[in-house]
Amino acid sequence: MRTWKALVIALALFMPSCLYGNFKHPLDTDVLDTKLGAKTGEASYQSVLWLVAWGDGGSKAAAAQGGITTLRHMDQQTMYILFGLYARQTTIVYGD
Repeated sequence: MRTWKALVIALALFMPSCLYGNFKHPLDTDVLDTKLGAKTGEASYQSVLWLVAWGDGGSKAAAAQGGITTLRHMDQQTMYILFGLYARQTTIVYGD
């Protein structure tokens, strides 16, 4: 039992990004010439215990949520807790 406690403490001290992470990154290769547009839409999917997942995180769902017909740029936001025990992936679209 002491071995498990020591392992958990070591992971918490030396690997804090595995316990919680929340970051956003672009899904575009040419970010210098990006024009975002006037509208924004988001769509997410989530998972729990690496077994159950739900939601639609696609660009089509995000565009429909924001009322966008022409996509100009996309971002992706990822949030996870405890090595992915709970995770949420969000697609953010910009356009007109």
